[in-house]
Amino acid sequence: MNSAGVKAGESRGAAGGESAPAGTAPGPFDAFRNGWETEIGDGFPLPTFSAETTRDFRVSSRATTVGDVAITDLHGASAIRTEGPLSGVEDQVRMYVVQRGSWTLGAPLARDEQTVTAGQFLIRHIGRPLHFETVPGTTAKVLVLPAAMLKPLLGARQAVTGPADSAEVRLLTAHSNMIYETVADLGPAGVQAAHSTLIELAKAVARRRFDDTEPQLAPALAQAAKELADSHLADPELSGTMLARELNVSVRNLQRAFAAAGGSVTSYIRERRLEEARLALTAPSGRPSISELAAHWQFADSSHFIRAFKQHYGRTPTEYARSTTASGRSGRG
Repeated sequence: MNSAGVKAGESRGAAGGESAPAGTAPGPFDAFRNGWETEIGDGFPLPTFSAETTRDFRVSSRATTVGDVAITDLHGASAIRTEGPLSGVEDQVRMYVVQRGSWTLGAPLARDEQTVTAGQFLIRHIGRPLHFETVPGTTAKVLVLPAAMLKPLLGARQAVTGPADSAEVRLLTAHSNMIYETVADLGPAGVQAAHSTLIELAKAVARRRFDDTEPQLAPALAQAAKELADSHLADPELSGTMLARELNVSVRNLQRAFAAAGGSVTSYIRERRLEEARLALTAPSGRPSISELAAHWQFADSSHFIRAFKQHYGRTPTEYARSTTASGRSGRG
């Protein structure tokens, strides 16, 4: 593995993907292809897409590579379909995590056809090139992984499927998202660590279990817990215990993962709830009352909410709302 091999790119397309005439701006598909080849192409070539796909290309994506691993997040407002002759050997393990829509591998009605629907993942050994097709509105994360490290874990069918919200997939998703945010600043040691963690988490998906005591996985565990907490901030049941249960880890090891980054589960939840309450106070209309905010964001009562808010922001919620209103008026004046 070339530990310095880190690249990142983002491409967006809109309707009308015909190749652009010389001297004109490239069409959406041409821009996507050029961006991919510039940022990601080495070792990860694009397949041949159907004429319908390139003609009506409404796809946004971001992608990065970490050595011999490629990560792509894709949203296709339009359908995507490959076509043309296939030959050669690929010998890769690919993982598909589909949030919306569906992703079909293999030719229709062929023995190797397999469809990943919304809320599911597939991790599969690809021994030879395969066509694929998506339905409009598909959102998915795709990882290309080294076969030597993953293939032995996939069993006789050379594939593992399951729910996309499993603890192992949540951690792998959280870690890959962190890589997008940090990739530009990683040195060789950081790249090696990011790559090693990706492989360990992919192995955990294939095995359907991971070692929550492994220090190397602590950042991914903490990030997965944060993402899960962010989607349940108004839930009265939200706690370290709930997050640990959903992520299939012990509360103690979840707390250790947060402590390694200098924080705690409880403080993260409180700070995020306060931040959401602060944003609500800046709403130009329909601003909730203090008691409504306290109840919605699960503070014991208004007094508790006011104390916590003032401790965090240096002003009471009412003072903060007034200052925001005054500042908006002066800006209009």
